[in-house]
Amino acid sequence: MPHTIAAPRLVLASASPRRLELLRQIGIEPDAVTPADIDETPLKDETPRRLADRLARGKAEAGARAAPGDLVLAADTVVAVGRRILPKAESEQEARDCLALLSGRNHMVMTGVAAASGGGVSVRVVETRVQFKRLSDQEVEAYIASGEWRGKAGGYAVQGRAGAFVIALHGSYSAVVGLPLHETLNLLVGRGYRLSS
Repeated sequence: MPHTIAAPRLVLASASPRRLELLRQIGIEPDAVTPADIDETPLKDETPRRLADRLARGKAEAGARAAPGDLVLAADTVVAVGRRILPKAESEQEARDCLALLSGRNHMVMTGVAAASGGGVSVRVVETRVQFKRLSDQEVEAYIASGEWRGKAGGYAVQGRAGAFVIALHGSYSAVVGLPLHETLNLLVGRGYRLSS
C-alpha cells in the first residue's frame, strides 16, 4: 500500500479572536490555539516594517519550539504614521493620543505573518495604507467609551465602529483586521498544509 504523508497539525500562535475568525472565513480550522508571548518592544531605530517582520517571525519560532513537528502560524500588526510606531493602546489616554494622530491623515498598517515548521520559517509583511476622516471630539469620546480600542494597534479596530472613520483603504482589508488571507494561505500551502475539501 502506498504511504500517505500526514499533513502537519496547524497551531495558531495568537490569542486574537479576529485571526481565528479570519482563518475560519477561508475554511481553515487550527488544531490548536497556543498564543506565543514575546517582548514586543520596538528596537532602537527599528522601522515599522522590520518590527512587523521580527514580531511575526519571533512568535512563529517560539510556537514552533513549543510544538516541534507542528506547523505554526503567527502574525503581528503594526500601525505607523511615517516612521512613528503607534502603541497597542492599553489606556484611554493612549487611545486618545493615537486617534488624535490618525485624525484626518493617512497611516500605514503593516501585518507580518509567519509560518514555521521543520526548523524553517517563512514570513511575509503586507502593507496597507488607510486614510481616516477628520475626527470630532464627540466621535473620539464615543469611540473611547466603546472600549473597542483596548489592546489594538493604533488604538482602533477597523472591523468595528472605527470602520466609519475610514475614507480610503489601499491594500488588504483582512491584513488591517489582523491577518492577510491571500498571503497566509500561500505560506501555509508552501509549508505543506492541505485544505480540507
